[in-house]
Amino acid sequence: QVQLVESGGGLVQTGGSLRLSCAASGRTFSSNAMGWFRQAPGKEREFVAAISGSGFITYYADSVKGRFTISRDNGKNTVYLQMNSLKPEDTAVYYCAARTARDGTRGASSYDYWGQGTQVTVSL
Repeated sequence: QVQLVESGGGLVQTGGSLRLSCAASGRTFSSNAMGWFRQAPGKEREFVAAISGSGFITYYADSVKGRFTISRDNGKNTVYLQMNSLKPEDTAVYYCAARTARDGTRGASSYDYWGQGTQVTVSL
């Protein structure tokens, strides 16, 4: 069982930055690929970024490529999402997810554990 706790959300102006963190329980964190997803009101949950268990391979949605960076610290059992040049359309609840495999993927159904989410609001 893996428990995930996100933090770092908040209100920021357009063009600003935020860094989300996701702390994971468990002794095999490096065996878990991690992902970030988001869900805006009235919309389906969508993929944002993913990272392999080693941290060497990353994936990004086209909408965030070049602005967001996913990283992980296996010594701290934590995955991060650095978000720069934020836009109002980035407003959503952001969820951290873990899968019991080392390879990252964009599909939400491939992830086995989910955090409770953290709200990110980008104002004009």
